[in-house]
Amino acid sequence: MRIVTQQVLGGPEVLQVSEAARPEPGPTEVLVRVVAAGINPVDWKVRAGGGFLGTPPFTVGWDVAGVVEETGFGASGVGKGDEVLGMPWFPRPANAYAEYVTAPSRHFVRKPAELSHVEAAALPLAGLTAWQGLVDIGAVQSEQRVFIDAAAGGVGHLAVQIAKARGAYVIGTASAGKHVSSANSASTSRSTITTRPPQHPT
Repeated sequence: MRIVTQQVLGGPEVLQVSEAARPEPGPTEVLVRVVAAGINPVDWKVRAGGGFLGTPPFTVGWDVAGVVEETGFGASGVGKGDEVLGMPWFPRPANAYAEYVTAPSRHFVRKPAELSHVEAAALPLAGLTAWQGLVDIGAVQSEQRVFIDAAAGGVGHLAVQIAKARGAYVIGTASAGKHVSSANSASTSRSTITTRPPQHPT
């Protein structure tokens, strides 16, 4: 299979397309044919600095969307032929910049039919960050007021929708111009999205 890897730390120019053996799913794992892989700040930070993957060679990437090709013994929740999305193994290596990935079946969920694979691959890290902050930790309830900074950002625009779906009143900030209109389109009612002054280096 094709895989994007790197031998040294650095900018995008260090990424190389190479060949590797297709992984096999172990017990409780699934093999997913990757249709789209998401790119997040953690990807380029690890590519440039190593981070928790250490010293190359390695393959970055965690957010994926694709189709389950094979299932290992004991895999559950998703099955062969299912379209899925997930963030496998994070922060361990997932090798998502490849044609196939394997991971425990619980690392994936079925992709909503109305989302393309590209849209679905953009959701896992940002969506989990928003959900965990607002629901798992914040326990946002109906009628509460929630402030979301950068409400048009990758996490912010999802946080706006999650908070509103739980009945909260959202107050948010966004940069002037297209970001305010983008944030307001994610928050059709019961919200106030306002501009924030531009940040200048000190």
